[in-house]
Amino acid sequence: MGKNIVIIGSTGSIGVSTLEVISNNPGEYNVLGLSCNSNTDLLLKQIKRFNPRFVSVYSPGAKDELEHKLKKTKSSVRVYEGEEGNIAAASDKGADAVVVSVVGGIGLLPTLAAIEKKKKVCLANKETLVCAGDIVMGEAARKKVRIIPIDSEHSAIFQLLEGVKRAEVKRVIITASGGPFRGFSAAALEKVTPEQALKHPNWSMGAKITVDSATLMNKGLEVIEAMKLFGLELDKISVVVHPQSIIHSMIEMNDGSILAQMGYPDMRIPISYALSYPERLAVDYIKPFDFVKAGRLSFEEPDVKKFPCLALAYDAARRGGTMPAVLNAANESAVRDFLAGRIKFTDIPKFIKKAMDNHLKEFVAAPSLEDILAADARARAFSPKTSGRKGV
Repeated sequence: MGKNIVIIGSTGSIGVSTLEVISNNPGEYNVLGLSCNSNTDLLLKQIKRFNPRFVSVYSPGAKDELEHKLKKTKSSVRVYEGEEGNIAAASDKGADAVVVSVVGGIGLLPTLAAIEKKKKVCLANKETLVCAGDIVMGEAARKKVRIIPIDSEHSAIFQLLEGVKRAEVKRVIITASGGPFRGFSAAALEKVTPEQALKHPNWSMGAKITVDSATLMNKGLEVIEAMKLFGLELDKISVVVHPQSIIHSMIEMNDGSILAQMGYPDMRIPISYALSYPERLAVDYIKPFDFVKAGRLSFEEPDVKKFPCLALAYDAARRGGTMPAVLNAANESAVRDFLAGRIKFTDIPKFIKKAMDNHLKEFVAAPSLEDILAADARARAFSPKTSGRKGV
């Protein structure tokens, strides 16, 4: 009997890749449940292909739309709805593992629900740990739940730390591709379009993450996630731009040795590792790495003057408390407005800084979950709705 898997965010790029890994390993896994935001067309195809017991749709009205489509099939799948639906899916008693691959703060409560029910959590939602890392990791420790990261960088760090003594680790080095605008002038960045921002040079990802990669906010969020996931001090985490995306992260040991995890930029590798941990699946659908064809590997310092989102993330990490949640919420709002054409690419960090500055008067140093959710809501209300207004 295979392990029963629930995927929160099955129609996104990580969710689709997870289902591909499951398809390529027959007998290893069963799809127990799926959830999506609003892509009911793709969800319907997944229902027909994988025959889950239940699904959940987040957006208002999507449940009625899906149930109307299901009437034309013989499926008896149960349909949940909204945030409560995601929580129900993540905490189902039949699940062996829950893959949380939704983007944004909506991943937090389903992750906590899975931990509460002692499910293995395969986490591809960095915002969960950015917003409430201390609470999430505290609950995971209390319930003795291991959180296995799916992000390529954190999967790399996880694998590297498995084989060493933590006391001997001097530094963790997270690599960044640099995004599509590495080398752009400040003037050129002012004219960046959403279409340009969505063309990542190495990875195939969802729209929000792709824009985050272009602004380097994705790397900033990953720094905060690494702090919480691995219990690291901020000054022990650094970022280096590595345009080829072959080395996914490194650790520096106290004797000067550098250990690196590397491979082609293929999300099926960390997904496979997370699903099968502590074992490794033997697969034949990942092409062997060719060092000669890979060619030169290069490294650069990130330019935080042109891409200030990384510096803002470090600032939020130093402040701690509710500030990372505000950073994340403001970024989500700003990216949404940029993709809608309401603000410029270079306005994104300006709006985030304004939201962080505005939050100082309501900052909570040791927040409860309620404090974090309240800070998130206030930041979303404050951050750039713009209503057609361009610029800051």
